[in-house]
Amino acid sequence: MSLGKKDIVNNISSETFLHKSVSKSILESLLDLIKENRSKTIKISNFGKFYLHESPVRLGRNPKTKQEFKIPRRKKLIFKPSMAIKNILN
Repeated sequence: MSLGKKDIVNNISSETFLHKSVSKSILESLLDLIKENRSKTIKISNFGKFYLHESPVRLGRNPKTKQEFKIPRRKKLIFKPSMAIKNILN
């Protein structure tokens, strides 16, 4: 089962007794903050951290022709959960 934005907004609204439009605005602000600061580490206490990982250039090989080629570097957004979240999940 997945949890979408609408579900998160409804949950925030019911837990905090805020109007859904305010809850949606809070969630959108958080997501925008993560997008805008993607080159920095974003830490949220008792939740985890988001950070950018850049993989280096590496060699690949076509399995049919055995020809080698360079695979360009790539950036990935990584989420590392806090110990509190890990303990809840295990």
